[in-house]
Amino acid sequence: MTQHDIPKAVADGAAVLTTVGVMVTWLPPLASLFTIIYLGLRIWETDTVRKLTNQKKADDAKQE
Repeated sequence: MTQHDIPKAVADGAAVLTTVGVMVTWLPPLASLFTIIYLGLRIWETDTVRKLTNQKKADDAKQE
């Protein structure tokens, strides 16, 4: 894991924990909305979704 992947992993873990917290009504609805949006964006950026939607990464787009 590279140095810049560690904060992403921590943020992903926090988002998952927040989602679980929301499901057991520990947090207000606004926090759940932000978590759902964040996780949705993270899923949209995965390599699998990029392949399914024929999206290119920003690094690939710059080289063309």
